[in-house]
Amino acid sequence: MAGSTEPTYVRIAAELTRRIDQAEIAPGDKVPSTRQIAQEFGVALATATKALDVLRAGGLVITRPRSGTVVAPRADTARGPAATALTRRQILAEAVAIADAEGLDAVSMRAVAGRCGVAPMSLYRFVEGKDELVAAMADSVYAASPFALDPDAPWRERAESLGRELWRLHRDHPWLGRTQPLTRPMLLPNLLRFGDRLLGALEGLGLPPKTQFDMHVLLYNHVAGLAANIEREDEAMSLTGVSAEEWTDRQYVPHFGNDSFRSAFPHMARLFGPTALLADGYDMDIDELFELGFGLLLDGIEAYAQRHARMGP
Repeated sequence: MAGSTEPTYVRIAAELTRRIDQAEIAPGDKVPSTRQIAQEFGVALATATKALDVLRAGGLVITRPRSGTVVAPRADTARGPAATALTRRQILAEAVAIADAEGLDAVSMRAVAGRCGVAPMSLYRFVEGKDELVAAMADSVYAASPFALDPDAPWRERAESLGRELWRLHRDHPWLGRTQPLTRPMLLPNLLRFGDRLLGALEGLGLPPKTQFDMHVLLYNHVAGLAANIEREDEAMSLTGVSAEEWTDRQYVPHFGNDSFRSAFPHMARLFGPTALLADGYDMDIDELFELGFGLLLDGIEAYAQRHARMGP
């Protein structure tokens, strides 16, 4: 490697790419860690990290929660027939697979092209750029659900069915919520189907029009906001190798027995600690939180509608 004018991290990335191309490291195999790369090539950890970033941007490797960085599954990289056979559906499927495995930040035109086995410019025949790609990815995921309802079912049964189906989609694809900020939502036809059906379920409650729309926004945000924590936890787990339970125990458990802690936070101390009401600790179940929160929201909507009906317009 001595004497080359290329940056060191580029040369390391090229060597790792050669190993992948020659099947020395097969799809699904773990690639050397930053520490291993640093030791093998005699470089700093920051240089090793930049080399892996080059592979990641090229779609050669992906980071999987609880597995680390592995060689990405790859399509046939031959040009010509492979490129002409490329479809929008294939592009979206590969992009969704990257986002599911590594998070939305890992999705790039280069990474998707690498997964499809084509040159990055080939993708621009189907999408104008990353923004359009992300929007199409999200809409394709929502398209997988018909959001089917019995129009004669009670409003709450319909709302529960819609909410649980939306939760399933966001649970499986937790990056979805990042594509739809409340203040600047994209126009996604298949997500609009969900919103329209939810508005229809709320319609019979006789709510004021703005309140009806507010309620539908709150129900959507409960799902998207809660599911966003799944992506954050997957990223934290991949970076640290420490589970949420282990991290929380390290942060909090040492303080529960302190007199100063009990004095400063008496209500917290009442629940946690060796002789407290939750002596065995608190194990967060995000699915239970969804059900609890969604049920409370529906209870509140129902109570609001009843109060509004009694008071009149």
